[in-house]
Amino acid sequence: MKSKIEQRSRRKAHIRKALANSGRPRLCIFKSLNHIYAQVFSADGKQVIAQASTLSKDPGNKIKGHKGNVAAAKKVGEKIAILCKNMSITEIAFDRNGYIYHGRVKALADAARENGLNF
Repeated sequence: MKSKIEQRSRRKAHIRKALANSGRPRLCIFKSLNHIYAQVFSADGKQVIAQASTLSKDPGNKIKGHKGNVAAAKKVGEKIAILCKNMSITEIAFDRNGYIYHGRVKALADAARENGLNF
């Protein structure tokens, strides 16, 4: 029986393989129990274009209470979409990093879509 980590790394490799040939910037997420992070990488994957997380100290990122919940993920999705729009990036590839598309991952993706990103 495979562990949860082995299963996630298998899903992660499968997703990365599919996104490698998209030719679009990649929105990659990482979640821990207490925080959620989002980064946009260039099409070749060598440079970080934009990043947002619940740890950001910017004044527009006022999240009250626990920062590892769906409401915090929505704020991070809005912030990353605004940063991408300011750089005139509208088309991205969504890399869920092996996580199941549910809960915080879905909330971040939906918030990014509502604020102008297409994926």
